[in-house]
Amino acid sequence: MSVSEKTLSTLEVPALLAVPSVMVACVLLGVPATAGLTLLVACLSVLLMLASYEASRPLMRQLMPTVVLAAIAVAGRMAFSPFADVKPVSAICIVAGASLGRRSGFATGALAALASNFFFGQGPWTPWQMYAWGLVGYLAGMLADRGLLERPAAVYALGLSSGLLYGAVLNSWHILGFVRPLTWQTALAAYAAGFPLDVTHGVATAAFLLVIWGPWRRSIARVVRKYGLAD
Repeated sequence: MSVSEKTLSTLEVPALLAVPSVMVACVLLGVPATAGLTLLVACLSVLLMLASYEASRPLMRQLMPTVVLAAIAVAGRMAFSPFADVKPVSAICIVAGASLGRRSGFATGALAALASNFFFGQGPWTPWQMYAWGLVGYLAGMLADRGLLERPAAVYALGLSSGLLYGAVLNSWHILGFVRPLTWQTALAAYAAGFPLDVTHGVATAAFLLVIWGPWRRSIARVVRKYGLAD
């Protein structure tokens, strides 16, 4: 591992934690213009995470599974576009992170959000979706590394939680940037309005995992063993 790769690897978790930390700090300190500030931090976090992935110098045979899974996530998001918050993206990010490693999981989520928004529309929400879906994949990789995704129940629980996590990230950005006046009452009302959709997202993710987790994990595991592709 090179010095730059080791440094960036060390900064991965602090970079991911910086986003919610800045959000909380903005609330406690009453910082104005929080939409722009928190967006900047989210962008920097995503860039550092992708830089860490690039610094690992993945070979083409290591890049291809990540790119393929991201492309499938894009196609899945488009295929299920008529159904609000019923998308396979989070499930695919979880499979990618658990099978290929935490960096590949993050890259899959980030690339899927960026690429699919060329169809759904780019905007200030894009870095937040890249961060949120990347975070889902990264967490799956970390949990898999610690042997915490060996039981199917744990996988489905992660799928359900991922919908709530994704919703919490996007809802928090919306509340900090656009809900005025910003009080505990208005914030809770905004979270409550989005909660049914977040639950739908989580349930759908668990359902998708019920279908794809076993066969996809076994197929990817064979490729990983044959070519040595894990992070």
